[in-house]
Amino acid sequence: MAGEAEQGRGNGAAALLGTLAEAGVDHVFANPGTSEMHLVQALEGETRMRPVLTLFEGVASGAADGFGRMARRPAATLLHLGAGLGHATANLHNARRAGTPLLNLVGDHARHHRPFDAPLDSDIEGIARPFSAWVRTARSAHGLAQDGADAVAAASTAHPGSLGSIATLAIPVDCAWGGAPGPRAPRPVPARPKVPEAAVAAARRALKAGALLLLDGEALTAEGQRWAAVIAAAVGGSVSATTFPARVEQGPGLPTLARLPYFPEDVQRVLAGVPLILRVGADAPVSFFAYEGVPSDLVPPETEVLTLAERHEDVLDALARLGEALGVKPGAAQAQGQRRPDVPSGALGARQVGATLAAMLPDEAIITVDSGGGGAAALPCAAAAPHSWLNLTGGSIGMGGPLATGAALACPGRPVFALLGDGGALYSLQALWTQARESLPVITLIYNNRRYNILDHEYRRLGINEVGPRAESLFDLSRPDVDFLALAKGFGVPAVRVSEGPALAEAIGRALAAGGPQLLEVML
Repeated sequence: MAGEAEQGRGNGAAALLGTLAEAGVDHVFANPGTSEMHLVQALEGETRMRPVLTLFEGVASGAADGFGRMARRPAATLLHLGAGLGHATANLHNARRAGTPLLNLVGDHARHHRPFDAPLDSDIEGIARPFSAWVRTARSAHGLAQDGADAVAAASTAHPGSLGSIATLAIPVDCAWGGAPGPRAPRPVPARPKVPEAAVAAARRALKAGALLLLDGEALTAEGQRWAAVIAAAVGGSVSATTFPARVEQGPGLPTLARLPYFPEDVQRVLAGVPLILRVGADAPVSFFAYEGVPSDLVPPETEVLTLAERHEDVLDALARLGEALGVKPGAAQAQGQRRPDVPSGALGARQVGATLAAMLPDEAIITVDSGGGGAAALPCAAAAPHSWLNLTGGSIGMGGPLATGAALACPGRPVFALLGDGGALYSLQALWTQARESLPVITLIYNNRRYNILDHEYRRLGINEVGPRAESLFDLSRPDVDFLALAKGFGVPAVRVSEGPALAEAIGRALAAGGPQLLEVML
């Protein structure tokens, strides 16, 4: 028995991975170390799980986020002790805010080794709690498989508020190498709770002309948008998404969908005169940051806020019941037709890049965004072709490339575009290497203005008209200029540099035809 355990057969690691595979976890994004070697050995025999190597833990967590958003089921990360989990936290913060189902497997020191305070010893549970809905440290090899079944069930369950759906399981290495009886059966995942009839009736009574249905989560599926549009049309209201929803379906055939702006004074202008905000899987709008003289709560004092459904509830069922109470059905509201802009000529700014992408966008693409410039592409792309749009949810940049990597693995055959700022791209450019290794059809657009441009805007919002040289040096990404073409080549990804609309359109066409990863550096 001991010999079998040492070879990855009959031990806790093998029982755990068998349990995860039985529960439908078929991708693990890994940056393993010594404490995970028994799990790596178990992956050799568990052929239902695809191991994907990343060069940085933040790529692993971001890729697992992208996979979960598109597949709507958890992928796993495999991380080395607290330090590895710490490297992953920025994108795990985004995944928590997105409500993404995700499972972290974190190797830990053997239980008998912990009292010696070895150099890599840390409080894994303490690191994990701020972004995890469920945290556990395994206590035995015999119970490790059940821990895995519990973790998958927790990650697959929608939790209230901003708690998210991340489960983190710390695995002392002696629990991985110790003998175990075998996999455990998956635990049943509870259905989303139904909204009480009283909430539907209250929404029916309160809806009036000018009301705003504010959507997030499941309400931004195609079905949810169609229900929301006919409900709003029936009462003379309107529909909007939140500022940074995790995933939005867009394209011709869907209703026109507004989105709340980013800056708080712009949100206040949009909401001025709105008599009622009906929350449908969305939180009431608050300012992304605090500013002097600006309220954090952006709901006008005279505006009533009512909740139809919380994000973790059965949002689609609630919309359907409200629609039926109003006597409407999806499809009655006018859907937008296909509109592709012309490819602009001349120098490129963020709007021109968005128009060019919309002109070239193939059907069923996935777009991930990690920059303000990339966000400008949402409007022109909305009616260009059917696609899924994945946003930066928690504000922690460095997400777009990893998110695109996971999305491409979740949806084979769908082309993926990652719209990245030059600053944000440098947080996790190692994602290119994984894309090359896995031959993923990810086209990365780097919006290169050689600046942390958003910080220019935020600095000037202090009322400062001129940026002094010392402050300016903290926004400047030149001296030296970053050579993205050379970096991409080093990671095994072909790359070109463009500065005009026709050249960008031609580059996108070539990249789509090539099928593998490509990087397009767009000079703004």
